[in-house]
Amino acid sequence: SAVLHLTRSYATRPTKLTSAERDLHLTSLLQQNWSMAPQRDALQKSFTFTDFNAAFGFMSRVALKSEELCHHPEWFNVYNKVEVTLSTHDCGGLSANDVAMAKFMDSLL
Repeated sequence: SAVLHLTRSYATRPTKLTSAERDLHLTSLLQQNWSMAPQRDALQKSFTFTDFNAAFGFMSRVALKSEELCHHPEWFNVYNKVEVTLSTHDCGGLSANDVAMAKFMDSLL
């Protein structure tokens, strides 16, 4: 499997995924119930947990990773549901950071 190089500093701008990187990484994410956001170059997914505490715990773990990677999701939470959108504003679309964050979120389940 290919290695993703993450941008861990605000000093280095991430780049959009190439066609080959999209083919390699997005297929598996789409099979894990991620989808492409309508009318933008972004991934989205809805997570459902047993209760608010579980949803908030998930969000807390993602928040810590987001700070570590300097890459933050767009998200919305109501009780046990968390809706996530991932896109890299600095490059105007999907980057390796989004793929890494999606895989990290899935690893928490």
